[in-house]
Amino acid sequence: MTVGSQVKGTVASLKGVKATLETFASLQTYSDNQDLLNNTCETLNSVIGSLERRVAELEMQEPQYKGL
Repeated sequence: MTVGSQVKGTVASLKGVKATLETFASLQTYSDNQDLLNNTCETLNSVIGSLERRVAELEMQEPQYKGL
């Protein structure tokens, strides 16, 4: 397993976690809980964006792995 495929797997997992947190946030009745979950989703968005940029860099460095 290449580094690129591991990073892509991590991105996919984080997107799943984010979707779950968004679902939990929508079900919360307390605004403090909603705020905490929404802030966590924003942080995850930042992390996901960073990792997606890193995947693009890895694919440029190792074009044979592009799309894997």
